[in-house]
Amino acid sequence: MQLLAGVAIGGKPSTIEYVVVAGGGGGGSTDGGGGGGAGGFRISTSFTQSASFTVTVGAGGAGGGAGSGVGTNGSNSVIDTITSAGGGGGATYSPSTIGNSGGSGGGGAGIPSSGGAGGASSPVTSPVQGFAGGNGLAGNSVGNGGGGGGSSAVGGNGASLQGGAGGAGTANSITGASVTYAGGGGGGSFNGTGGAGGAGGGGSGQGAGTTGTANTGGGGGSSQGNPSTAANAGGSGVVVIAYPIGFDAFASVGGGLTYTIDTTTRSGFRVYRFTAGTGTVTV
Repeated sequence: MQLLAGVAIGGKPSTIEYVVVAGGGGGGSTDGGGGGGAGGFRISTSFTQSASFTVTVGAGGAGGGAGSGVGTNGSNSVIDTITSAGGGGGATYSPSTIGNSGGSGGGGAGIPSSGGAGGASSPVTSPVQGFAGGNGLAGNSVGNGGGGGGSSAVGGNGASLQGGAGGAGTANSITGASVTYAGGGGGGSFNGTGGAGGAGGGGSGQGAGTTGTANTGGGGGSSQGNPSTAANAGGSGVVVIAYPIGFDAFASVGGGLTYTIDTTTRSGFRVYRFTAGTGTVTV
């Protein structure tokens, strides 16, 4: 490797930057189910990678089925030794359950139940990958689910005639443009208004609800109103790697991975954005 005015020319990078976001959890169904928790969110600006390492992009979890169903947790995303935990699925009203734990926790259902704890399924909790889901409405009223937790805030609690909002995600500019990742899904409300999705791809709990946005790790929104309506899926995760452009491109990227390479948006950096699959990257 040579240096020109302090810039590396050729050779392998000694360290990389990364953003690793897991798949968001699916929303819970039936009469104000809980919103899905956001996928776990992890970053580093100086990570010493192995000579070859695995990259896996986690899929979003399925929403609870029509009639009744807890949302499914999202799948983990991985780079080398780093794992971000899939978001927790939202709770269902009948029978009442708590939201699943995950990178961020799923929201509780609309008759009293609590949201899942963020980060509980990951061995690395400092800094935390995400936050807890909100609680379903306490008391005898039904149909107001809690919002799923986000990577920077807890999900909102269900309130009278109002589903809880999804917790907010986190903005990051590793690609050269600010992108917000890992927002929680909104909780549903049988008799009122569903909760908004959290910034960072969280699905809304309003009306029929919406899915989490692909490649953000956003949690899926619950479904509002009709108990026969299925809830919504969480958004898939993403893995982003960046290092100075003066170093060589990676020697190989496994065929099971879907990705792009950008050398212009972030000046002076080579940015790999992995959006699906799993495979081995050789430096």
